[in-house]
Amino acid sequence: MKILLITDLYPVKQSEKYTPKTVYDFAAEWKNLGHEVKVIKPNFILNSFLRGKPYYKNGVYGDVENVNYWLPFIGNIDNKLKNTNFDEYDYIIAHMPSGIIFANRLRELLNLSVPFIAAVHVSDLEVLTKPLYSIYFKSGMERAYAKAAKIACRSEVLRRKFLKIFPEYEEKTFVAYSGINSECIVKRQWKPGNKVKIMTCANMKKRKNIDKVILACNSIKNTELTVVGDGYEYKNLKKLGGENIIFTGHLPNDSVLNTMRQSDIFILPSENETFGMVYLEAMASGCITVGLKGDGIDGIIKHGENGYLCTKDNIKSLLEEIINSNNQNLILENCCNTINSCTKENAALNYLNHL
Repeated sequence: MKILLITDLYPVKQSEKYTPKTVYDFAAEWKNLGHEVKVIKPNFILNSFLRGKPYYKNGVYGDVENVNYWLPFIGNIDNKLKNTNFDEYDYIIAHMPSGIIFANRLRELLNLSVPFIAAVHVSDLEVLTKPLYSIYFKSGMERAYAKAAKIACRSEVLRRKFLKIFPEYEEKTFVAYSGINSECIVKRQWKPGNKVKIMTCANMKKRKNIDKVILACNSIKNTELTVVGDGYEYKNLKKLGGENIIFTGHLPNDSVLNTMRQSDIFILPSENETFGMVYLEAMASGCITVGLKGDGIDGIIKHGENGYLCTKDNIKSLLEEIINSNNQNLILENCCNTINSCTKENAALNYLNHL
C-alpha cells in the first residue's frame, strides 16, 4: 500500500526537541508493516514563527518534503511540490488543520479520486469552535471533513466531542489511538519505600495543572514528587515546591522512562489533551497512572480498574485514596494487560484496518 501523509506535526529532523512524534510513530510502523509512506509537511511560515517552530528551507529531507507557504491554502499550492504523481497513492492521510485543509485543497485542484482520511486532534476542535478561526479555517475544515472518506479521531473523548458538532459523520469516524514501544513495557508490584514516589512530566503550561499537583503533594505526608519538564511556567512552579518536591527540568526520553520506573504513581491532570503519550509511557513503566476525567486518556484509563481519573479539585484526596488502598497490585495487573494491547504495532494496524 502507498500512503501519502500530509501534516505539519512531523519532525523534519530527529533532533527537534518539541515536535511530537505521534504521527511519525504511525508512519514508522506502517513502513515496518511493508507499506510505502511519503510525507508532505506544508509549513505555514507565519504560524511557524509565532509558535517558535524550527524553520527549514523548501526541499526533500529523507522521505519528508518540507514546503513553505505564507498562505498555504490559496492558489496553485501544488506548484512548489516536487512530488507530482499523486494518483499513484492508495490513501491520503492528513493530520492537523493546515494538513487537512492543504490535503483537501490539493485533491480539489488536481481532481484526485484517492480516498482521503482526515484526523481529529484537539487543535481541530479549536478551529471548529473558536470565533478566531471562523473567517477561513473553519469553513476549510468543514469542507474537508465532508469530503473525507474516513475521520480518524485521536481518542474516544475527541470522537464524542467531534460528533456533538457533526453527528452526521458517526458512521465514518473511528478512534486512532497511539501506541507504546513494546520494549518499554515492564511489570511491577506495588512496593513503595519509606516515601511514596509520585511523578509528573509535562511541558510547563497552565493547562497542565502541575501547580495543583505540587500543592496537593506539599500536604501529603511521606511522599516525594518529581516534576520533569520545563516551559514558561517553570519558575513559578518552583516557587510552590516544598522540601519533598524535586524539579529535574527537561530530560531525554530514556531518562524520563527511567524516572517513571522508579516512581510509584504518575499523575498529570492536563486539560485539552489530544491523547497523551506520556500516560502510556507511565503505564508501561509500571506506575499507577492518573489522568484527567473527560480528557484524552479517558477511555484507555478506566477509573478504579487499570488506573484513575481525577478532577482538578480532588487531586489530594485521590492520591491519598491510592496510597491507602489495598488494590494497588490489582490495578497494576490490569494496567499491564491494557498496555500490552496498546503497542505501536497494534495502533498502526488499528488505524489501517479502519480504512
